[in-house]
Amino acid sequence: MPDTALLVIDMQTALLSDAHDVDTCLRRVARLTGRARSAGVPVVYLRQRLPGLPAGLGDVHPAVAPRPGDTVLDKDSADSFLDTGLGDLLNERAVRRVVVTGFATEYCVDSTSRSALSHGYDLALVSDGHTTPERPAGAAPSAAQVVAHHNATFAGIQYAGRTITVTPAAHIRFEAAPAR
Repeated sequence: MPDTALLVIDMQTALLSDAHDVDTCLRRVARLTGRARSAGVPVVYLRQRLPGLPAGLGDVHPAVAPRPGDTVLDKDSADSFLDTGLGDLLNERAVRRVVVTGFATEYCVDSTSRSALSHGYDLALVSDGHTTPERPAGAAPSAAQVVAHHNATFAGIQYAGRTITVTPAAHIRFEAAPAR
């Protein structure tokens, strides 16, 4: 049984309307979800509750939509572990490593990644599998700079007893993590 889970955070139609390089990111995440399912790795979708939206806009984008057998959890904060049951689900499945993708880099992807580490999971941040809103022309930092900054931060951060990798989607492997 795989000891890894793929997390797809807030890839919702309403949120992605102005996201940086969104079509490329969606294609990468879609391929990654397919590879995870083929390897028997659980795919877990986290959805931000968005009250007051017209029907369908809060749904996961069709390009990466959940399939039968996937898990969908709704959340009310940037931390996907907070009051969602995610930790219990991962523990039930003996998950030791989470592969993180999603929206928005500096909010929900960052918070969930740090929380995963604090909850005892190894982390693989998909370097080209997360995105954030575009900024107005000339704004600093740009969306691309935000993504690059977070990739560099997680590539250098250390948590005792945890493994952290920042890896492009094409290089993510869904086999058992090495024993600690």
